[in-house]
Amino acid sequence: MLEELQRRNYAATTITYYLKAVEAFAKHFGKPPDRLNREHLREYQAYLLRERKLEPRTVKLHTSALRFFFVKTLKRRYLLDDIPFPKVPRQLPVILTVEEVGRLINAARNLLDRTLLMVLYSTGMRNFELRQLQVKDIDSQSMLIHIQRGKGGRDRYVPLSPKLLETLREYWRWMRPKTWLFPGTVHNWRADKPITPKVVWDACQFAAQRAGIEKRVYAHLLRHSYATHLLEEGADLRTIQLLLGHVELRHTVIYLHLSRRHLQAVANPLDTLKVSSPDTVYHSRKKHKR
Repeated sequence: MLEELQRRNYAATTITYYLKAVEAFAKHFGKPPDRLNREHLREYQAYLLRERKLEPRTVKLHTSALRFFFVKTLKRRYLLDDIPFPKVPRQLPVILTVEEVGRLINAARNLLDRTLLMVLYSTGMRNFELRQLQVKDIDSQSMLIHIQRGKGGRDRYVPLSPKLLETLREYWRWMRPKTWLFPGTVHNWRADKPITPKVVWDACQFAAQRAGIEKRVYAHLLRHSYATHLLEEGADLRTIQLLLGHVELRHTVIYLHLSRRHLQAVANPLDTLKVSSPDTVYHSRKKHKR
C-alpha cells in the first residue's frame, strides 16, 4: 500500500493518515486487513459513526483510506459499493472580522507567534504549507512568497505584504533561521527541522484567548478569513482561487456565502413590489366575517 501511495505521489501527511486508518481497521478485528471482507467494512463504518461517534467528515477520511487499500492495492474494485462515503453536512465556516484579526496578531505572546500568525493571514496558506516554508522561499526583491509542494504537490506564488516583510526582517534578525523559516526543536533545543502542528495550534489558541476572541481560532480559519476579506476588497474569484491553490473554482465559490458585502449588495425582489402599508392591514388573528 505504501508503494502504491508513493507511486501516485500522495502527500506525506496523506500517506501517514491512510496507513494508520487501515492499521486501525485491522486492529479492530484482530486480523490482517487483506483477510477482511464486505461485512467487516460495513460493520466498521457503523462502529465509527455510532460507537466512536466520529464526525462524518472524519469517517469520510477513513473511508478514503479503506477504498484505496481494497481497490488500488488489492485490486478488489467490486468492493467500491460496500465502502460508501458518509453524507457530510455542508457547514459554512465562521470567519474573523478584520478587527478581530488585528487583535489576534497584537495578542501574540512573542515575535515567533506574531510572525507565524501574520504569514498565515497575509498569504492564506495552509498549516502544513506554513510549516514547510523555507527562508529561500521569501523573495523580497520580487515581493513574492514561493509556496512549494502545496496540496496535491502543486507550487504557487503569493504576494509578499510590505507590512509582513517588515516583521519578517525583525524576526530574521532575532531568530536567524537557516533552512526552515520556522525551525522546530528537539529536547527544547532548536533543530534544523520544521515546527510541529502543535506549535501553530498553540500560537492561535494563546493569542485568541489573550485577545478575548470567543470564536474557535485555528490556522485554517485565518485562511478562510483571508479569502473572504480579499473578496470584500474587490478581488475576483479566479484570483482568489489561484492564491489559495484551489484546483477547481467551485471550492472558492464558498467565500461568496461568507462575504457580507456581496450578500448585502444583492437586490431583494420583495423591495421591487408595490404593497400596501403594514399599518393598513387587519391586525387581529381572530377570524372575522367577510
